[in-house]
Amino acid sequence: MRDGFVKVAAVTPEVRVADVAFNVEACVAAAREAAEKDGAAVIVLPELALTGYTCEDLFWQDALVRAADSGLADFAAATADLDALLLVGVPVRAGAKLYNCAAVVSHGAILGLVPKTHIPNYNEFYEGRHFVPGPADPVTVSVGGEKDVLFGTNLLFSCLELPELVVAAEICEDLWVAAPPSFAHAQAGATLICNLSASNAVVGKADYRRDLVRGQSARLVCGYVYASAGTGESTQDLVFSGHDLVAENGRLLAEGKPFGDGRAVSEVDVRFLAAERTRMSTFECAAAAEEAGYVSVPFSLGTDAAARETPLTRWVDPHPFVPSDAARRAERCEDVFAIQAHGLAKRLAHTHSTRAVIGLSGGLDSTLALLVTVRAFDLLGLPRDGVIAVTMPGFGTTDRTYNNACELARTVGAELREIGIAASVRQHFSDIGHDESVHDVTYENSQARERTQILMDVANQEGGLVIGTGDLSELALGWATYNGDHMSMYAVNASVPKTLVRHLVRYVADTCGDAAESEVLLDVLDTPVSPELLPATGDGKIAQKTEDLVGPYELHDFFLYEVLRRGTNPAKVYRLARYTLGEKYDDATILSWLKVFYRRYFAQQFKRSCLPDGPKVGSAAMSPRGDLRMPSDACSALWLAELEAL
Repeated sequence: MRDGFVKVAAVTPEVRVADVAFNVEACVAAAREAAEKDGAAVIVLPELALTGYTCEDLFWQDALVRAADSGLADFAAATADLDALLLVGVPVRAGAKLYNCAAVVSHGAILGLVPKTHIPNYNEFYEGRHFVPGPADPVTVSVGGEKDVLFGTNLLFSCLELPELVVAAEICEDLWVAAPPSFAHAQAGATLICNLSASNAVVGKADYRRDLVRGQSARLVCGYVYASAGTGESTQDLVFSGHDLVAENGRLLAEGKPFGDGRAVSEVDVRFLAAERTRMSTFECAAAAEEAGYVSVPFSLGTDAAARETPLTRWVDPHPFVPSDAARRAERCEDVFAIQAHGLAKRLAHTHSTRAVIGLSGGLDSTLALLVTVRAFDLLGLPRDGVIAVTMPGFGTTDRTYNNACELARTVGAELREIGIAASVRQHFSDIGHDESVHDVTYENSQARERTQILMDVANQEGGLVIGTGDLSELALGWATYNGDHMSMYAVNASVPKTLVRHLVRYVADTCGDAAESEVLLDVLDTPVSPELLPATGDGKIAQKTEDLVGPYELHDFFLYEVLRRGTNPAKVYRLARYTLGEKYDDATILSWLKVFYRRYFAQQFKRSCLPDGPKVGSAAMSPRGDLRMPSDACSALWLAELEAL
């Protein structure tokens, strides 16, 4: 469970209606397989699995209830050697009434019984004929040969080795009502909700069930494990399909599809869930379970559980900012363009500007900024020639990027102006006494600041706005010249990561309907990313390639998502990067660039502390007025030390 990953399993064993001995054996076998083969630490079996859900009036038979009671004892004893928390459905008689319960078992002990709260008695369901709702406040009952077993809905089961793992249960219908018990469970501290269900199969219900589970996990910022009764149930009037699901914070991690193999296994990141709740000021949570009226029951997953590494099988997206599905990616690109363009359109309208000024280099970022700007002008009904694209060739400008900048401005209908910077930068070198042959940071930054000065002054001449081109990845790494390309009057790309910038430009190339525009966009995409601040090679090629200097943006965007969006610690970022990108990059390469990321992320905060305005487009952004409030002089030693320890 190192790094907070907990392997969970929702399993549907084959049962026989009212055959308790057979069902106990089937449930034990299913639990043992999930624990020993899959390594599951939390295993959920269906509602009333020890008897079968469809026993109907047989639940009134004393023989069945007594058999279920002894069957629960047998189940606990037969799984005593498993380092797992098990939840299995069983009918329990307490006083003169019968309750539909989730029995929570670990290392041979029955830790508690969670009764069903909402008893359906409509359409095909007649549970109210046999069962009554259970109490909220826990009491003690005798069950399975054990005395003083806690019984009530307000029970939480807390892992001794991993404090972030707090388990609660609800049963089937409890999820489908307007105010599920899991609302209170989560607010009391539960990070993993387990649902023992017997949800019959009807047309369209699987989709609704899937959405319900996924939505509840998102709403409660929790893991949700759902195990449903299968085809062994009676088919007198209903059919049960064994639909099993594992979700985390709105994302479906695993699914045992209806009429499938009856299992869903994955890893829930409870440490991330706890961190996400900490960040969300609107997530109401009690300081302790007792404060919320709950009883917390401790359980152990073994003395080595905290250090044990859970093998990962879940999907970890190597490109978290870019959907892998083509249709979803196109939809995402359209959404991002709409946000960027409408944000800029509002700013232009507010300032009564009919002119916009962009430094067009022929590179990816300025290309995207130009595409966004002409769309904003279209939204406002302004002529596109009000967009002034300024190309400013300098010491490192190549024919390829220069020609692409000129052609792109022409194809989109913008006004193109060429203002060379070589003479003015050389004058500046003379003014400050810098040797032009020394290609240091002064040499590079003087060019960037000269370009920004030109753009600002042209904007003043024209009564327009300077449109910023820098993207989110560059902001994370501080790959911008302070008071140079770092500055603008509205930064349309400020929360768009480099990996997404590429797909946005390709999206326009694929959909613009103009062959000439598409051709130049495709060539921009094929050009190495570069600031072009150092002289070109002898054959006129780009000499300065950004990814050779700061590392692959594919890696940095993955690091950025984990650090900024998920709050992941350095060793865990490294583990996840190896897991999802390890076939492309070796361990040493990943670790090396991760260290670079952390050093630059901390050292370059001063640039982010004074960013211009720009629209947030996704779940991660770095505006000092929004997602990232970070001191510019924070120390990175703690984070780098964790990486050095690897």
